[in-house]
Amino acid sequence: MDYNLLENIQYCKEIVDSLLSFLYYTHIPPAVISLLLGTYVLVKNHKNVSARFLFALCIVFALWTMADLGIWLTYDQATPMMFLWSLIGMLSTLLFVLTFLFTYTFVTGRAAPRLMTLSWIVLSLPVIFASATSFNLGSFDAVDCVATEETWYLYYYHGIGLLAAILLPFIPLMREKNKAAGSERIPRSAVMFAIIGAELFLLTFLTTSFLASYLVEAGIVPDFGLEQYGIAAMAVFMAFLGYLIVQYRAFNLKLLGASALVLALLILIGSEFLFVKDVIGIWLVALTFVLALFFGFLLVDGVKREIRQREHIEKLLKELEKSNAQQVTLIHFITHQIKGFLAKSRNIFAGMREGDYGVMPESMNDIVRMGFESDTKGVETVQEILGAANIKSGKVTYKMAPFDLKQLIDEIVALLKPAADAKKLEFTESADDGSFIIPGDRGQLVNAFKNLIDNSIKYTPSGKVAVSLAHASDKVVFKIEDTGVGITPEDMNNLFTEGGHGKESQKINTDSTGFGLYIVKNIVEAHNGRVWAESDGAGKGSRFIVELPAK
Repeated sequence: MDYNLLENIQYCKEIVDSLLSFLYYTHIPPAVISLLLGTYVLVKNHKNVSARFLFALCIVFALWTMADLGIWLTYDQATPMMFLWSLIGMLSTLLFVLTFLFTYTFVTGRAAPRLMTLSWIVLSLPVIFASATSFNLGSFDAVDCVATEETWYLYYYHGIGLLAAILLPFIPLMREKNKAAGSERIPRSAVMFAIIGAELFLLTFLTTSFLASYLVEAGIVPDFGLEQYGIAAMAVFMAFLGYLIVQYRAFNLKLLGASALVLALLILIGSEFLFVKDVIGIWLVALTFVLALFFGFLLVDGVKREIRQREHIEKLLKELEKSNAQQVTLIHFITHQIKGFLAKSRNIFAGMREGDYGVMPESMNDIVRMGFESDTKGVETVQEILGAANIKSGKVTYKMAPFDLKQLIDEIVALLKPAADAKKLEFTESADDGSFIIPGDRGQLVNAFKNLIDNSIKYTPSGKVAVSLAHASDKVVFKIEDTGVGITPEDMNNLFTEGGHGKESQKINTDSTGFGLYIVKNIVEAHNGRVWAESDGAGKGSRFIVELPAK
């Protein structure tokens, strides 16, 4: 054999021997980590299309790293080295395409469209068919112990990777477009995290792989050592996936993310045994490994407890939602039944007062009147509870049409004036000039304004109740002001809430359900308006204001 050739082979051997520990460190741990993660994901989610793409991606990456490692280890054997080198372009292309398809399915939550998959296959075919031909590798350079790569092939398959990297940021737009198809799976923050992880992996892998090939071909560097740093990008990508799994429970794997991160750390620390030669170094690495194992166990155990607590809370929430749904159904059933009984009884009392059953003795007038008023209040109470239940369950519908709000307020004031007169209250109504035509559901707003005015009368033992309507820019403003019991700061927080009672309210109005203002608030807000209360404190009266859009 030629002396110069032997000298070059010896030089190649020295390079490989100097890099050998580093090669094992950069190739084996990332390949093992990716295979473990990909396999675990597939086992736990074998029906999930993203899991299948991730598994395929991890397999291809492991094959790529083993082929690359084999190339370094067969530097002095042309045939196996050329065979392994011929696979690099094909495996790199598959790696780029699978990274894009995995990210797409993970982010959108649906399978890739056939046209998209077919396009990637068509783009990849030239690389696959040319991989074992002279269009890929021209010859073996025994001087530098490398294969001579064809420029077009090198540029073509790296171009596919660059295309995948360029298209990755557009995947969230595809996700937005497909929301209607039920593609919403993970939060927006998780989407961006997945895109960033995939992008970093592709760009780092692409840059180091292409630069290594280009610089060797140009004679700027003697070997492909730069390429090894790109392999670490896969470990980073796996770390991104681990974080996503823990933070957002992607793939529904729960503890996998934390376990994978700890396992990756242990593998990387354990790989340092390939570097250290002295006894002190070995003991330091061993100590670091034990500490990582201990704290990793604590981390996984902590995540496990947190997940159990989260699952317990979610279980309680589901049970609460189910209980609430059953409660609403029960309320509807009971209140409908009671409302029917009360309405029937009320009609009987009404018929007796009107003489439908003959002349009623004078002594029965007061009893019949009290029965009629009691049943009327009962019907109103049941109606209030039903209204609150319907609002909560989203069953209330609104029929919007223009109507005169002033006329509606006039009717309510006339209806409730006898109640104010019975308490000898000064009951007034005023309105600005101009039209008070507004769009809305007249029937629903009758309930809201009647509730507000009736409340003021009930909670005002003496003094006055003043109702007013005014114009304010493009809104109409209803205000009712009284000299009643007022509202304490503590009670103000309970107003407009479901079942909210003031501290002393039931002493004044024993029939209060606590749902009245809750219903008012929902009706007003359904009309794009707002309602609020003001008071100077207990015993100093109150003001309730409603703003509604005029158009």
